[in-house]
Amino acid sequence: MGGILQSQMDGLMAAIPGGAIELRDDRTEAQWKVNLKPFLLARYPVTKELYAAVTGGTPSTSNADRKPVVSVSWQDAVLFCNRLSGHLGLNEYYTISDNGASVLCNVESDGYRLPSEAEWQYACKAGTTGYRYGELDQIAWYDENSAGTAHEVGHKQPNAWGLHDMLGNVWEWCWDLYDPKVYGSYRVFRGGSWAEEARGCGATCRRRSHPTFRIDDLGFRLARTVAQ
Repeated sequence: MGGILQSQMDGLMAAIPGGAIELRDDRTEAQWKVNLKPFLLARYPVTKELYAAVTGGTPSTSNADRKPVVSVSWQDAVLFCNRLSGHLGLNEYYTISDNGASVLCNVESDGYRLPSEAEWQYACKAGTTGYRYGELDQIAWYDENSAGTAHEVGHKQPNAWGLHDMLGNVWEWCWDLYDPKVYGSYRVFRGGSWAEEARGCGATCRRRSHPTFRIDDLGFRLARTVAQ
């Protein structure tokens, strides 16, 4: 299996340079700056094809294809990262216990992981300063052009760092807790989706839900830490 998976992973990960990004929470009007080291981020969301190769099936359909996998929870996503790492001989990034309720990071690991919220936004912007990295119809599938469904990855224009579908197509889980004092274990997802209005498809738009939440326009994208 490792050889088949490796062939699917070849060329998938893009090198993202280090830098800094300012995040904000419109709900609380809080702002904070995050400094980032170089990292790797997948050029596309995880597809049904890749998900099936790792897990033996997909949670939404038996037909593996190039559409993003959806109806995956945050817990599903971190477990997938560990399974993929194990198949490829990498160190697992997460230590998972209590049936997924407890997840700790092995920060020295070379395995696959979810991007942090700061990494996601920084990579989405790819050096741009606006709400989007291009004209929406050219870069994203959203409610006005999607015909009510997700689409195969990579058919819209990428950003300057070669990342496709950062906006639209499917929302993407990030590692971060949203606001633990208010929302407890709720995790962040980003990017908008095929079902989202235009205003929801932007680099700074933030949503959240419980780590067991699943819906048909929510998937995830892989990241890896670069050895220093």
